[in-house]
Amino acid sequence: MTEMIDPITRGHVEKAAEALEDEFAGTFSRATIERSLAESVDLLCGSKVTIFVPVLAHRFARERLKALGQAEGRITKEVPEVLFVCVQNAGRSQIAAGLVTLRSGGLVGVRSAGSDPAESVNPLVSKVMAEVGVDIEDAFPKPLTDEVVRAADVVVTMGCGDACPIYPGKRYEDWVVDDPAGAASLDEVRRIRDDVDGRVRQLLAELGIPALV
Repeated sequence: MTEMIDPITRGHVEKAAEALEDEFAGTFSRATIERSLAESVDLLCGSKVTIFVPVLAHRFARERLKALGQAEGRITKEVPEVLFVCVQNAGRSQIAAGLVTLRSGGLVGVRSAGSDPAESVNPLVSKVMAEVGVDIEDAFPKPLTDEVVRAADVVVTMGCGDACPIYPGKRYEDWVVDDPAGAASLDEVRRIRDDVDGRVRQLLAELGIPALV
């Protein structure tokens, strides 16, 4: 699909490749970076994302390259890495990722992805997360890719079945959590958020990280 993008968009993608080359100098070659960025553009264009593709592809490729570096031992992991996977990456997994960052005070790295990503994050989810001091306005649904699974120490799935590949040596959990996409009210989404918050606190305790209030 990258060959079908317009010249202006292509120019933005090329600038993104230059920025990533500077950031990952000595870790990945230009060819690897360009390949990751092209794949990221294709994956986003093949999902439901239709706006800001160059900007989001830059962010998506950056996350994928960091995960690949961690998985291959090129980039040192400074904290445990947790991956949350749901179907749309627009509700449950975004809630969980935001709460882990909040409750761990940054002492846990976190990523999220979807087996069938939506176009954007559920606005009700953004509202209930803002209520607890978590801004996810810039978050966007991302397709599940292999390297983010390989980089994770803990993989938590929520309603996405067997979409996530299994690698030995990782901790896998499946959380049975209601989907905010089917919620009829803001209060119902708050209940889902609080359910996930309790699970996040338990996970952090098991990882030996005290949860911040």
